[in-house]
Formats: sequence, structure tokens, C-alpha cells
Amino acid sequence: MTDTETTPLLEVADIETCYGLSQVLFGMSLSIRSGEMVALMGRNGMGKTTTVRSIMGLTPARAGTLRFSGRDVRKLPSFRIAQLGIGLVPEGRQIFPNLTVRENLVAASHNRLGSSDPWTIEKIHAMFPRLAERGNNMGVTLSGGEQQMLAIGRALMTNPRLLILDEATEGLAPLIRDEIWNCLSMLKAKGQSVLVIDKNVGNLVRIADRHYIIERGRAVWSGTSAQLIAEPDLQHRYLGI
Repeated sequence: MTDTETTPLLEVADIETCYGLSQVLFGMSLSIRSGEMVALMGRNGMGKTTTVRSIMGLTPARAGTLRFSGRDVRKLPSFRIAQLGIGLVPEGRQIFPNLTVRENLVAASHNRLGSSDPWTIEKIHAMFPRLAERGNNMGVTLSGGEQQMLAIGRALMTNPRLLILDEATEGLAPLIRDEIWNCLSMLKAKGQSVLVIDKNVGNLVRIADRHYIIERGRAVWSGTSAQLIAEPDLQHRYLGI
């Protein structure tokens, strides 16, 4: 096995993050290898979104290690972290409401890392046909499910090495959720590295390689899908299931 295969694409080690005087992360750690899909799970308010914001530099960690593709990124500004190859689908989608669907996709389009098979609008349309139908519609007119599809498409148009989805299917209709999970399965098959946050344990254990459970700002368990399924008490204790 080569160093490239063993070195994590993303390494988060012992990070501490605060909002003002309120500390949220207390030594949070996780890692993602290239081509791996990893799930971050936990009850509301335990630090999942803060972990994502720390990775992206939106709420910088005050201590610990954040390395992406072998580079220390903890003190980099958010735009530089994104440019290194991390695409974010944020909680709440945050699409551009006054741009059309097509403009939202084009605005983010970039093959900065020189992918030999980059994402295009046509490929996004093939994955989410509804976006093709809504191409000239303003973002503000889309349903919640359509906005989530657009947010995923917009992130993919940056051709990221790592895709992060915060609350991938939260608040979506069942049929839309199925489309999102099918999309994630397809991305996994393509070898896309993914960090996904969601509450649907059944789907997460089906498609994710490994899982982390966060409790009060630190990872309290990590393991494979088989290991998580074999310990149902974990789900009851930490996820409220």
C-alpha cells in the first residue's frame, strides 16, 4: 500500500472551536481517505455543523490540526480551503436566490484541479433531471428539494476532491430523499470522497464506509457500517433511536 493510499485526504485531529466564549468542540477528530464516504452522526447541538464550519474555515478552530491533501489548512481563509478542493453543501442550502438554476451552476463552475472527467451542466442534468426542467427558474422559486439538488450540483461543478453535505436530506419529501440517496450512491461508485451528515441511519449504513458519532463536541465512537449495525445500543445512547 502506498503512502498516498494510507495518508488521509482530510485529517481532523483534536480541534477545539468556540463561538465567542462558548466552546463547542473539545478535541474533535476524524479522517477521510481518498474515495471514502464517511458519515458524521449525533443528536442536534452536539457539534456536527461546527465541525464542518471548522473544516471550511468559516468558524476557525483555535487549536488542533486540520490537514487536507497533506497541507495544514487550519489558519487558511475559507475561500482558499475551497480552492484546494472541498465542495460544501451547507445546512439550509444557501443557493443564490436571484440567479437562475443554470446561473447558480455556472457561477460555481471550475476545474481548478484539472480533473480529466470534469462535471458539466449536462452531467448534473442527467443526475437531477428536474434541474434541467427548471433551468431558467430563479433559485427563490424552487422547492426545498429542488434547492438541495441545486446545492449539490453547484458543489459538484467545482469538481471537488472532497464533497461535504451538512444535513443531506433534512426536511425533504420522501421521494426527494430517495433521489438524494441515489445520487450519493452514484457518487460513491464514481470514487468521490464524501463527508455526509444526516439522521437516516439506515441509508448511512447502507452506503457509507465508516461512521463517527459526535457527543458534546468530541468523537465518542467510530467504526464501519457492520460494526454500527452490530451495536444497536450505540444508536439508542447517542442518536436517540
